[in-house]
Amino acid sequence: MARMSDFAETWTLIRGRFDAEVSGLSAAQLNWRLHPDSLTLGEMALHVAGVEISFTHQLTGAPLDAFTTKLKAAATDGSVNDKPFPFAVAEITPDAVQQALALGREVVTPLITNLTPELRARRLISALGPEIDGTGAFARLAYHPGYHQGQAYLIKTAPGFPA
Repeated sequence: MARMSDFAETWTLIRGRFDAEVSGLSAAQLNWRLHPDSLTLGEMALHVAGVEISFTHQLTGAPLDAFTTKLKAAATDGSVNDKPFPFAVAEITPDAVQQALALGREVVTPLITNLTPELRARRLISALGPEIDGTGAFARLAYHPGYHQGQAYLIKTAPGFPA
């Protein structure tokens, strides 16, 4: 059996934990806001998928449709910059969240499990700063859902979170 790339094992585990944290939530739970400056769980899930779409799009040049273009914007808009989040509350449904997470997984899995030297060497722009190479992109992708999984847990255990 072929060994996964150095980042694939981490990403698979961490992404699975994030998915489990937001799986099965209602629209009310996905759209509950802990405080005015926080992402909702639904926004967070779309943001996680958006970062995956953004990085893989930059690395491969794969075309984007209307939905993946909007997901790509969710990588930065409303979280990293002052633009409004690209999805309205009415659009953040359990089905939309699961669709976005599935799309993110679909585009990342083949790349991260077979991380070629060419992909590692490609250059892209990170939302949080400098131009990075593919190795840096996959290091960030492996870590990113874990950062938000911890936030999701805290939101779900906060007083007032819808039952």
